[in-house]
This record gives sequence, structure tokens and C-alpha cells, in this order.
Amino acid sequence: MERANFDLAVIGSGPGGYVAAIKASQMGLKVCLIEKGFLGGTCLNVGCIPTKTLLANAHVMHKIVHAAEYGITTGPITFDYAKMKERKDGVIDKIRKSLEGLIQSNGITILRGQAEFISPREIKIKGQDNMLVSASKTIIATGSEPLDIAAFPCDHKRVFNSTSILELTSLPKRLAIIGGGYIGCEFASLFSDLGVKVVILEALPSIVMLQGKSVAESLTRAFVKKGIEIQTEVMVEGIDHRSSCLEIRLKGKPPVECDMALVSIGRKIVSTGLCLEKAGIALADKGMINVNEKMETNVPGIYAIGDVTGKYMLAHVASHQGIVAGSNAGGQSARMHYNAVPAVIFTNPEIATVGMTLEQAQEAGYQAAIGKFPFQALGKSIAAIETEGFAQIVVDRKNGQILGAQVVGSEASTLIAEMALAIANELTLDCITDTIHAHPTVAEGWLEAALLANDTPIHFPPKVKK
Repeated sequence: MERANFDLAVIGSGPGGYVAAIKASQMGLKVCLIEKGFLGGTCLNVGCIPTKTLLANAHVMHKIVHAAEYGITTGPITFDYAKMKERKDGVIDKIRKSLEGLIQSNGITILRGQAEFISPREIKIKGQDNMLVSASKTIIATGSEPLDIAAFPCDHKRVFNSTSILELTSLPKRLAIIGGGYIGCEFASLFSDLGVKVVILEALPSIVMLQGKSVAESLTRAFVKKGIEIQTEVMVEGIDHRSSCLEIRLKGKPPVECDMALVSIGRKIVSTGLCLEKAGIALADKGMINVNEKMETNVPGIYAIGDVTGKYMLAHVASHQGIVAGSNAGGQSARMHYNAVPAVIFTNPEIATVGMTLEQAQEAGYQAAIGKFPFQALGKSIAAIETEGFAQIVVDRKNGQILGAQVVGSEASTLIAEMALAIANELTLDCITDTIHAHPTVAEGWLEAALLANDTPIHFPPKVKK
């Protein structure tokens, strides 16, 4: 078997792995990137990019349906979902080819196959490339995959997970989504805007509960308005396959009939098959690899990043962890911090959050308060007929420090960047109110929310003094 020596081996080419490889290569290390599947990992191939491509289609459809509100007359509206799926595949292929070129331009050797440790410094690769790799240091970035439930397994024909449902070329009339977290809600929004009757079945008291009460209530209202049925605090016991439909059995409640079902109840860490025990790496709960703030495992010279660390299952967190791990592998000192991690849910309306919710800040002992400005009072939103939602800032009353922010509505995914920067740099309300925000823009919502949090509103009625 062929042998090769590298300064660093990176296992997994997702948004954590390839970023780590590039960072280490820039620092002068000889790097190999090992991938058993497609370059780009979950995010590019079956996650962020394909779902957002399909959601972009749905966004256009939504605009056309409501064109009359803008004074635009259309004829009969139809769409071809098979062509939407074809466009999605084309987008993935284009980005994948570009990514391969980017990796190679950085002098990184791509090795294709399954990686297995045979010692802390040796890795066997089996697949398209069969070889033994000796590496002074290793970064594990093997990601996660959809969690399957034994009581109602996915057959990928009528019961899907978030990966297999992306391969549909035609749509059902009625879709049941088991799980009302961010993945389930994104698919609910997508298919509802394309005319599918959607029902969400959620075990918790509300959908997107982790995003806080204000966000959860706002999205619930928006979903109900567009005809999405939401059943909360329900327990799915099983799925019965009938000739004409699926019948989802609920504990203590009537069953739900549908044509197809999406199981979206979480993801599981991928750490098996690597023979980690031969490298001396100890696994924690659910296959998680424990790391410190430098992304180091319990074995010197071996790092772990991304979903496999069990921190935040977000592509941009994995990328930042990759920069930290790559820097440390290259001899620099870098540390990871999680106080300002933005998260976006690409529903319609969009949701974005960063830092603490009001409830979390209060539980942490802060004298927390909020400034919440509705988009229906914002000129740009009124002009664009995008008035659903709000911008909200969570602040410490003692010193004005910004602790968190939530935004629901159009452009939320872009708007959250300002608050992520503010929280990462421990800015206060004065930093926002002293900054000139362009008019008319949706970003003015942050200025108005900050003024409200400071009890000095300009474009909103003052609180009535008792």
C-alpha cells in the first residue's frame, strides 16, 4: 500500500474541514484533505445550499402570487418542481467544482476514501485512494447526519429525512413534518409556499422553541396565517402505511393522514468507523468528541471541529472552529468563543438570532430588558410590502451592554450581522444609537429598537407613564 507523509491530515471536507485545510496550508503546512463522499460535506450537498436554492424558488413563487399587491397583473401561475430540483442540482455541482479548484489552488492534496486511524499519527484510507498517511497532526471534521427513529424509520419513498426529501421531483398534496425545529420549519415554509398542505407535529410546547418566546410566537402566527397546521405537545408513536395514504399515530390524539412525511427530529454525530480508539480519542455522550477552546482533543496533535464536537451544528461555526484549529496546528495560538454565534432560519418570514434571548438573560441573572421595533412602523418595509416581523435587542439595564438580538422578517439573515458584531465586541446601546443608519433601510430597525430599549423612541409612541 502506498504511503505518504503530511504535516496535517484533515478528515472531512465540509465547511469546517476545507476551511481548516486552507488555513493550515496558508501557514506553510503540507496538508491532505480526506473525503469519503462529495466535497463540501452536508452543507453544500444535502444541507444549506440545496435547501436555500429551493427556498429561493419558493420566494419567487410567493412574490408572483402576491404580484397584484404591487400593481402587477399576471396570468395563470404554474411551476415545474422537477425543474426546480434540476436547478438545485446544478447549483450544487457548480459550487462543488469551484470548491475543488479552490482547495487545489491552495496546494492541498485531496484523498478520496474512508479514513481509519491505526495509531495517533497514522491513518489508513480505503476507497478511490488506498494508502497509508502519516501526519504529524490531524483535524477531525466528520460532521453529522439525520437522526433516524426505530419506531417510524424512513423508507425514502413516502417517509423521508432532510436528505432524501431533497430528491423529490414531484410534490405531495399533504405533507406531515415530524419536528418543529429550524429544519422542519424551513421545509414547512418551502412546501407551503408551493401549495402543499403542511402539518407540523412538535413534541415541545411550540415550534422553534429554542429561539425564544417572541420568535416562536411570531413564526407561529405567520405559519397559521399561510395555512400551515401546527400541533404542539404531541407524541408520534408510529406511522402506518395505507394503500392511499400514511397514517401517523399520535399518543392520546386522533391520527394524522398525509401523502408523505418528513422526519426532522434532529441530527446524530458521525464519529463511528474512524477507529478513534486506536488513536486514543475518548468519545463523550452520543459519539461527541470533547475539545477545549483550542479545538484540541484529549490526544496531543489531534483536533476536532464542526458537528462532531457537539457544540453548535451550524456551518459557520464549523468554519470558525476550522480557522482556530488550523491556526493552532500551524503554530499560532487561537481560541474559540461562542458568545456571539448568529443563527438563521430561512423560513418565510426569515428568522435570525444572536446571543441571549430575554428569557436566557434573565435566567443568567442580568437585569435584562428589550427594545422591540415592529417592521410595520418602518418606511422601507411598508414600501416593499414586507411589514411582517420585528427587530428586537436584549440589553443589560445596568450598563447598556447588548446581550442578544432577534429579528423576524424580510432580510433577517443579512440584518443579524450588525448585532453579531456588536455582541462580539461587547458594545452598548449608545454604540448603536450613535451610529448613523441609512434611510430608508430595514437596518434602521436596529436603531429604533435600541432607542426603545433606552426609553427614548423617535418613530414609536413613548410608553404611557402611570
